[in-house]
Amino acid sequence: MKNKPATTNDYQRRINRVVEYIRMHLDETVDLRVLAELSAFSPYHFHRIVSAMLGEPIGEFIVRTRIETAARLLRYTDVPVAEIAYRVGYDTPSSLSKAFRRFFGISPKMYRITKNRPMMNSNIQPDAGIRLSKPKIREIPVKTVAYIRAQGNYSQVDYGSYFTRLWSYVKEHKLFSAGIENLVIYHNDPDISQDGNLRCDVCLTLPKGPVAVGDIGVKEIAGGKYAVFLYTGPYTGLGGAYKKICGKWLPESGCTLRESPCFERYLNHPDRVPAEKLKTEIYIPLM
Repeated sequence: MKNKPATTNDYQRRINRVVEYIRMHLDETVDLRVLAELSAFSPYHFHRIVSAMLGEPIGEFIVRTRIETAARLLRYTDVPVAEIAYRVGYDTPSSLSKAFRRFFGISPKMYRITKNRPMMNSNIQPDAGIRLSKPKIREIPVKTVAYIRAQGNYSQVDYGSYFTRLWSYVKEHKLFSAGIENLVIYHNDPDISQDGNLRCDVCLTLPKGPVAVGDIGVKEIAGGKYAVFLYTGPYTGLGGAYKKICGKWLPESGCTLRESPCFERYLNHPDRVPAEKLKTEIYIPLM
């Protein structure tokens, strides 16, 4: 337990480096690869960790920092709106105005002359009410899975139909055995990647030696050390669970993430229990 404050402070120092770089380069295109190098976090998990600790996606933080800086310049200086736009990274005043309205509800010019200036709208989502267990640190063996790749908005993927197809495949190829697990591997952070670029693998663990057939592939999930959390509640709350893990637990844990994707294991069926009683294990790969 003694190393926890140092670990938390180390994480905060890394976040501070990222934040200061952003603030010093608002008039430039901020390269996320540079931010990842500055943070010294694993590139695989950089977006999720930084976004969780900042309380919002890194791209949204950059935009908000630009708008906050513009608001200060509007309020406390006489710098023209056009010059402010360039200073905070917008090519044209109209681009600044569009972004500014999203946060304040009025144009930059109106903000400058309005005495009772509106407060900035916050898109930061609280994680209160997330039912998440303390993690168990486990050594997980390599898992052989049959899987179907899905692409698109995670909330709109028809997971049920994919699992149904996989179970039909198990029956057809006589692969049934005890201990088959329903898993999904998520390869992208929905706070960063566009919907069309989100990829996940809907999987069944199959120890009997599955073979690839059509769009049903076969691969291994890396074994090793994982922090395993039990989340109880609707699947719509899983995003908040990850934010709680990466924003609170990880900096205090003394643990380092491994270059491997997280995955989920579903312990009961959404057609058989109410949403608030759904149980999902979240597997976080550790060094």
